[in-house]
Parts: sequence; structure tokens; C-alpha cells
Amino acid sequence: MAEKKVTRREFVRDSAMAAVGVAAGLAAGSSSGAADRTKILNYNENMEYRPLGKTGLIVSAVCLGGHWKRLDKMVPGLFKGGGWLSADLNDEGFKKNRHDVVSRCMEVGINHIDACTREEILTYSEALRGRRDKMYLGCSWYQEELRNGRFRTKNALLGTLDKAMQKAKLDYVDLWRITMHEQSGNHTKGEVEEMMKALEAARKQGKARFTGFSSHDRPHIKWMIETYPNIVDVVVTPYTAKSKVRRKDSLCDTLKKYKVGCFGIKPFAGNSLFKGDSAPGNPNAEEDDRRARLAIRYILCNPAITAPIPGMINTHQVDNVAKAVTEHRGLDLQEAAELEKATDEAWAKLPENYQWLKDWEYV
Repeated sequence: MAEKKVTRREFVRDSAMAAVGVAAGLAAGSSSGAADRTKILNYNENMEYRPLGKTGLIVSAVCLGGHWKRLDKMVPGLFKGGGWLSADLNDEGFKKNRHDVVSRCMEVGINHIDACTREEILTYSEALRGRRDKMYLGCSWYQEELRNGRFRTKNALLGTLDKAMQKAKLDYVDLWRITMHEQSGNHTKGEVEEMMKALEAARKQGKARFTGFSSHDRPHIKWMIETYPNIVDVVVTPYTAKSKVRRKDSLCDTLKKYKVGCFGIKPFAGNSLFKGDSAPGNPNAEEDDRRARLAIRYILCNPAITAPIPGMINTHQVDNVAKAVTEHRGLDLQEAAELEKATDEAWAKLPENYQWLKDWEYV
């Protein structure tokens, strides 16, 4: 008998149902839950895993952010235009670095990559070639999404997703999380409606398993979750080592109420948390590693944040954040004081284009 070809829509449906079973098994904490761990991508007994909201997916407590800022410290001359997005994607040293970092993530149990630019989608899709089933991949081609006035309709946005999938040779994405203006409340309600229609259509067409968006606008994020609860599975939004939960009207309450997964960007305040520049032989490396681990541990104390997603430029940094997951969770008084001092220093030296992070001290 000929083997039945599984359509993309059937794959998305069946894999989602399987993921729900994994989540249920883990939640039960029974022997069947232990067996279900074999279905967790890159399962490693030293990594913690968390449900990604209501999606049914189980993701590692730390995931890989797509940015590769400071990667020129590892691959000198990589940035051709000065900024990190000017990296030569065909540079052999760059491709090896990204392949090695992704491989190390798999080894330590990390199982999700967040790619939010054209460059990141192309790079990480290539790094995953031949092992696409080992990582969940979240995608956003921000250059041709809502920040660009020509891409604020359902059809235009779906065209962007199709283009990204075609150029990256992807049959599907696990998460399509459209990048909005940082202050997404500046979008009209009509533009938001078009975005939601695009996300819903992508899911129905089997192109995206789950859907969401990225925004830095807390009140507007809450409104979108409350208004479109059946479309918003995941949000990607800032959460640093200095962020605290607001006592009233917290975004964290909304995330928990609607079972929305949350990936926290900028956990290290755009690298302002660190004393050194991440170059090999940096004399501040040991202290910076410790600051990174303290930050990760602090953020993981908030159950509303599924996982922080730091960008990492070498395998040592991957090992360091994985080590943070194994250390005791709550900070003792000395560690808390140490992190407070470090974050105060980070706040004081935030560059002009990152001053907005101060608005995320209370979430």
C-alpha cells in the first residue's frame, strides 16, 4: 500500500494535539508524564521546561534570541555597515558560529529560536537545515510587517509570510509573531484588525502553528489580548532584570488570565548590564557571566514570563545561561543587592535609543 502523504495542515493539527498531550502529562506529574518527556524537543534533565501558554508546546526556560549584537567580537570584520544587521550572511565564520551556537543550544536542552528580521530568518533557517524538527522557530520579517506602512493589510502581511517561507525554504513556522510599532497603540484599530485577520488566516492555512505579536506598549498589549483571545497565543515583549510586577493592573495578570505565552526580550538591557564587551579574553568575563546568570534567575521567578530570550554570540554564553537554570531560583540577600547594583549601573548607561527600557521597570 502506498504511504499516505501528510498535508501541512494535517501536520500542524496533529503536532498541536500531540503537544497538548505532552503538556497534560507533565502537569499531571505522573509516570506517564515522565514518558512524555521524550516528546520534548532536545530534552535535557538539567534544563527546566515550561508550557508556552495555551499552545500546548513545552519550551525551555531560556530560549535563543535571534539578535547577534557583538558577534563582530567573535568574527572580526563581520559587520559591513557598522550595525549588527549589516553582517555578511555568507561569511563562513559567521555561518559556522551560528551553526555551533544552535547546536550547543540543542545539547543543553534549549528548543526555541526567535527570529524577528529578514536576516535572522534566513540565518537560522540555514543553521537548522537538516534538523528543523529539533527546534521550534518563531518568525517575524519585521522589515515588511506593520512598522512599514505598505504592509498593514491582511493580504500584504500574508505575502510577507509567504516570501519569508519561500526564501528560507520553510514549510511552516511554529510561531508567526508579527512585529508592531514599539508603541503599538499608534496603530489604528483597523490596522490591528488586519493583522489579526492575517494571523488567523496563516493558522487556518497551516503556515503557522501558533500566532502572536511583538510590542512594547503595555496597555495596548492588554487590550489586544482581551479583544482577540483566540488569536493571540504568544506575545514577545521587554522584561529585564530590573522589571517588577505592578501591584495593580499588571500585564502579567492578563498573560496568566488568558494563558498567553510570553517571551521576554532585552533581559540584559541591551548588554548595558555588562562591564565588558564580550570579546575573547575580556577581563570582565567572569563578572559578566555572573551578572547574566543572576538576571536569568531573577526573571524566571516570574511565572508569567515563559522564557527570556537573550541573543548569544558563542557556545560559552549558551552554557552560562543553561547553568543559570540549574542554580537555586530565588536570589539571597547578597545576590539581590548585587543584581540591584548592576541594574542601577545598567540604567545609568543606557544609550539614547534604549531609554525606553526604563518604562518597563514596572510591568
